[in-house]
Amino acid sequence: MRIIIADDHAILRKGLRHLLQEEFPAAEIAESADSDDLLNRVLQERWDVVISDISMPGRGALEVLQQIRQQFPKLPVLILSVQPEDQYAIRVLKAGASGYLSKESVQGEVVKAIHKILLGKKYITPSLAEKLADSLDQGMDKLPHEFLSDREFEVFKLLAAGKSVSEIGEKLSLSSTTISTYRSRVLTKMNLKTNADLTLYAVGNNLLEKH
Repeated sequence: MRIIIADDHAILRKGLRHLLQEEFPAAEIAESADSDDLLNRVLQERWDVVISDISMPGRGALEVLQQIRQQFPKLPVLILSVQPEDQYAIRVLKAGASGYLSKESVQGEVVKAIHKILLGKKYITPSLAEKLADSLDQGMDKLPHEFLSDREFEVFKLLAAGKSVSEIGEKLSLSSTTISTYRSRVLTKMNLKTNADLTLYAVGNNLLEKH
């Protein structure tokens, strides 16, 4: 079995490698420190499981996940994050992830998660299962950011974090004009006027990236 671990924190990669080697001693385990390298390696080599942080240098995790899904629809991808489960997990699973784990629960859950996704199933925690059931009620109770597309959501997070249009364009490999268009869509959909409004909204809804 071949497993690739992608995270920009070397300590977390080493910890995960240790856990996985205890459970799968014959597995070949590789590491990647950014999303661009991860995508290149997934496209060029054969893997049985991909484990990836949601927030790394390079292009957005949702974009990488979608590209992996297009090329290898059955390749299990487990997403790890320090971000709130209730804000990110549902979006990630809808984008095609096989599972979503909080980094706080990795030690006790990652082995169980891998065994399950190798069977072609989704791995979700009981609390997330409840949130997924709630999300089936499409209605007026949805928050404004939940109406954003994945790309709009990615741009929203970066704008809220104080990144400029040009910085976001460079990170996502898109032109500044395209990012400006996304910014306008985000502001319109969320009924906000400025980047400062986006930041205040993100802080109030616990959406800013944690490191």
